[in-house]
Amino acid sequence: MGRDIVTNRKARHSYHITESFEAGLSLKGTEVKSIRAGLANMTSAFARLEGGELFLHGLDVQPYERASHEQHEPKRPRRLLVHRAELHRLREKVEIEGCALPALRLYWKNQNVKVEIGIAKGKKAPDKRHDLKRRVAEREAARTAAAFNRRG
Repeated sequence: MGRDIVTNRKARHSYHITESFEAGLSLKGTEVKSIRAGLANMTSAFARLEGGELFLHGLDVQPYERASHEQHEPKRPRRLLVHRAELHRLREKVEIEGCALPALRLYWKNQNVKVEIGIAKGKKAPDKRHDLKRRVAEREAARTAAAFNRRG
């Protein structure tokens, strides 16, 4: 696992993530410099199959201020680099099972920018409420255990 650049917490709230996979990202030089400067946002990022290739949509990489005349477009679709077998497996999941492909996190791995894509099903409102109740209960249990350990 590499060092996280940015994570998409909204994706885990809105989807049941069944599995995830790593993909490389085809970027321009100014985009890499912007990402290094922390100018990336992926709250609405998702992957989509288009013409036999996988593209990442919704990743917002702000322009690099110190760039020369050549600048990138902030919300352009970026090609994802995955193996062909993985692409076929994803096509089956998306077309047959109706799964979504939200981007979960952007991170560094050996000086390369990688993106973690989740294979997910959408959550309904009761599922989200149930998850919230479970997290609150776990937090309360941890607090009482910590208080008990301090006393005893």
